[in-house]
Amino acid sequence: MSKLRFGVVGSGAIADFTCKAISRAHSACLSSVASRRFSQAKEFAHKQQIPNIYKDWESLLEAQDSDAIYVASPTTSREEICLAALANHKHLLCEKPFLNAASIDKIAARAQSEGLAFMDATHFTHHPRTAKIIQQQKQHLGPVNRIHSAFFVSMMDRNNIRFDSHKEPTGAIGDIGWYNMRAIFEYMRPTGAIKTISGAIKRDSQTGTIISGAGLIEFASGQTSTFEFGYDSGVWQMDLDILGESGLIQLDDFVLDWRDSAAFYNPEYTPEFVVRRGQASPDKFEHQQVPIEQSQAVQMIEDFCRLTSPDNQVERIQAIERARATQSLIDQYCQAVGVAV
Repeated sequence: MSKLRFGVVGSGAIADFTCKAISRAHSACLSSVASRRFSQAKEFAHKQQIPNIYKDWESLLEAQDSDAIYVASPTTSREEICLAALANHKHLLCEKPFLNAASIDKIAARAQSEGLAFMDATHFTHHPRTAKIIQQQKQHLGPVNRIHSAFFVSMMDRNNIRFDSHKEPTGAIGDIGWYNMRAIFEYMRPTGAIKTISGAIKRDSQTGTIISGAGLIEFASGQTSTFEFGYDSGVWQMDLDILGESGLIQLDDFVLDWRDSAAFYNPEYTPEFVVRRGQASPDKFEHQQVPIEQSQAVQMIEDFCRLTSPDNQVERIQAIERARATQSLIDQYCQAVGVAV
């Protein structure tokens, strides 16, 4: 079986990590790259052993040496590149966030009309632990009534693209808060529309970039979620509490697992989650381990490759629903805190 050939638009840190995952996947390989500066594309291609280098993304998309495009460009340029990739009949794996939910709808409609796969590049969705947690929820927690998540990274480098509001207009909301919102969709699957949403954000005093925030969402079903996120922390925090009628599931690495991810590499560690019920004290907490053979990023690539098969129409629709549901929560939170989308 031939490997899915990836063309890459972008040469930043996240593109570097995802390209390593593509190279490690059994079903994929790297074929081409384009970046804003040709010199960066050449350096990136040498590092990642990518055979074909293009002066711009338009040339890359028009070439016949790729089957799929991984888009790791700034948020404000993603829609244009995604639509052009689909017009050139390339499957599409795209970084998040998007401009808004309407932008996802445009991209999704074009992908479906062309018979192509479209998926956002959120790693933890593809971790086998995610499926195991959902299974445990059904068996032991009962209906999930509330979720609390906290995702903070220590990153106040103002030279980073994240601090350029012209390229990343929602700052930490879209970049970091995306994972809080995705956790709501993956682990709570709220029913009904949002009843109330409130929150607060903090802007960097020098650049005006949104660097952190917090919020509360109440759904018509009575389910609630509280969340916090940001760059202005001296530590990485990735905590998630999933509370059901009969217990609690906790993770302290829900975004990037401690074992093998974009930020951490501890090969001797086995990913796990903790189940608590009733008045159990720490010695009665259930630590459920989930051994993995490949990282969640590599699993994401493998899942995307399967998605490109025309037989997987249901999975394609589910991938679009995940992206749109997440972006829709981002949009509504932005509106609640006065950020234009």
